Amino acid sequence: MRGGYRIVKPNEEKSPDLKKKKVSDTRTEQVYIVRSQHINGYGRLFGGMLMQWMDELAGIVARRHAGMTVTTASVDTLNFEAPAYQDDMVVLIGRITHVGTSSMEVRIDAYVEDNEGMRRPINRAYFVLVAIAEDGKPVPVPGLIVENESERYEWMSGEKRYKLRKTRRKEGY
Repeated sequence: MRGGYRIVKPNEEKSPDLKKKKVSDTRTEQVYIVRSQHINGYGRLFGGMLMQWMDELAGIVARRHAGMTVTTASVDTLNFEAPAYQDDMVVLIGRITHVGTSSMEVRIDAYVEDNEGMRRPINRAYFVLVAIAEDGKPVPVPGLIVENESERYEWMSGEKRYKLRKTRRKEGY
């Protein structure tokens, strides 16, 4: 691969039948129009609605990567940077940033897009989803092929976020 990086999960030898996937294979974009039913008392997009849209997109991204049913395990680093208003177009872009044995970290970026196609960021969050079998138990997911510096940076940051989540669970929050 031309100057690229290949980072795959450590248990790859245990699941050779799982084909590694590129970050670009998981990139998914969804567009919504903010309607009156999505507005809060301040005339802005209700944060809970945006979170629902982001969670749904994270599920689609993870499902595309895993090729099976997934469930949300956690959400972190959810930052509301700017509001959206009625009739705004909200664009969500998601992609896998890190994988573990059965878990996948998905970054979701939210933007408001104007009529000229210019986008301004309004939110970003990292969702962790787990692939599950019919019995509800976690199952292995494919490895992730990281192809450029940006993807490598996200992978390494994902390693740090994973360790931080693990510490938080141990400490009870």
